[in-house]
Amino acid sequence: MQTTTTIDYTRYVGYDELTNILHQLQREYQGLLSLDSIGTTHQGRNIWLATITNPATGADADKPGYWIDANIHAEEVVGTMVALYTIDKLLAGYGADDRITRLLDEQAFYIVPRLNPDAAEQCLTSPYPWCGNGRFAPEQVQTRGLRPRDINGDGAITMMRVPDPLGEWRVSSVEPRIMALRAPDELDSDARYYRLLPEGELPDFDGAEIVIDAPDDGNLNRNFPVNFLPEEFQYGAGRFPLSEPESRAVVEFFTEHPNIVGAEAYHTHGGVILRPFLNQGDAEFAGDDFAVYSAIGNMGVEETDYPLISVYEEFTDDKSTPRTGSFMEWAFEQLGIITFSTELWDVWRIADIAEPDYFRFQEFGELDKVRLLHWIDEHLPGGYIDWQPFDHPQLGPVEIGGWVSIWTFRNPPGAMIEAECEKNFRFTLRHAACAPSLAMSLVTTEPLGADLYRIRAVVENRGYLPTNVSAQAIKQKVAKPVLATISLDGIELVMGEPTQALGHLAGRSERRSEWSPWGHAWGSPRRTAEWLVRGPEAAMVTIEARSEKAGAASMTVELEGVG
Repeated sequence: MQTTTTIDYTRYVGYDELTNILHQLQREYQGLLSLDSIGTTHQGRNIWLATITNPATGADADKPGYWIDANIHAEEVVGTMVALYTIDKLLAGYGADDRITRLLDEQAFYIVPRLNPDAAEQCLTSPYPWCGNGRFAPEQVQTRGLRPRDINGDGAITMMRVPDPLGEWRVSSVEPRIMALRAPDELDSDARYYRLLPEGELPDFDGAEIVIDAPDDGNLNRNFPVNFLPEEFQYGAGRFPLSEPESRAVVEFFTEHPNIVGAEAYHTHGGVILRPFLNQGDAEFAGDDFAVYSAIGNMGVEETDYPLISVYEEFTDDKSTPRTGSFMEWAFEQLGIITFSTELWDVWRIADIAEPDYFRFQEFGELDKVRLLHWIDEHLPGGYIDWQPFDHPQLGPVEIGGWVSIWTFRNPPGAMIEAECEKNFRFTLRHAACAPSLAMSLVTTEPLGADLYRIRAVVENRGYLPTNVSAQAIKQKVAKPVLATISLDGIELVMGEPTQALGHLAGRSERRSEWSPWGHAWGSPRRTAEWLVRGPEAAMVTIEARSEKAGAASMTVELEGVG
């Protein structure tokens, strides 16, 4: 299908433009795309959700569902572009690409391109790169201590270097624009040392102590109802689980759509695919879940070249204070949905700079910073602001400058946006293709005399994942069995319940090697339902199999006929 909507993937879109694009796509792809608001924000903006499927092959709720959300954190706007690209390419690919066509015939995609539209709009239209979820205006979120401000009026909030003999930084001897960390044993009475602080004001500064409090602006990805810890223990968690309209809208949608099988949440930065757990080690995975996460996640590694890591094992520097209350943690730990959280964009890797192990929480070397600065000079004009003197109202003479983090570390430049979109879209297609898929392979009717017939229906799972999706879902007692139901018109049911529970049907995921007597027993991908009925020859019976996660299948046969 040809579309007249052209999306520019070389820049970032604001809320109004995003809304217009989504409505244009809805008009041009009537049937494939439906657009709904799953909630409204503090400032009254709609949280748009695109549902993409072929309704001619069934309602979205009757198919396996795949969820994508992006931009839950205000400054992570490239996630919106990846989600928008996914919507665009799914729609354009239907009927032109065999894999996309099959996926939209058999599954439903639920995509929220911008989960936090209030604060994202603030980031796109103001110098503030940290904007919570819009409950407060940026200038209101700091109630004590240093308050981030663009105090020199250059259009960005960068850093202040404040002369201080107790400072932990010094000017690099290699490149004076770069600050180098002071060595643990460095004590030079003739050297000048600095504190590095966010650019801003300190209205309650007492002349001695510099207070930097966490802002009262909320972190939606700590507000989900799993292992919740309040603000006193974890910045941004909110007053109680789901206290914010955006997180509440997500949970309500999942509750109303138990067909969701897989999920992806787009964040920045780091160029890494994150998987559970967030608060415990890999030894806590139930059943085959670790192997399943590895198999699916490694497809993402193949497509994106991002590493696949555990949030707790490799992404949490202080194991005594793990992250809690996140969307991925909730979706997997509570619901058993195979969920990834991808940190898009890694400027260090793009600049071909080796990273420390593990790179998120260790200080980069001075020479690496210099190399990055020179790369930014060439590829991201304006990504670094040279230090300029400024007479600070509380601190006196300081210098302001440094990295413009939102457009260097957090998000790629315009020329590099589409590359991030395309490779992550490829992973989406492969992850979605792992869903369980219910089919009815055979229905037989066997005459037994005196108008009696035995009816047998063979139901099978043709997907990679089992119909319960994960062992975690069974552990949490949220996995529903496959049901087989017989429909009779003018026929007497003699034996057997009209609806029979067939349990869970295995997928290929547990059969990763040849059978071994030392391995665990394989589950069955097929189950049979049986009924005894009495009715006239050539009467019609319909058998329907249904799974909450794997879809539905049906077959109609005549008595004595073979389906």
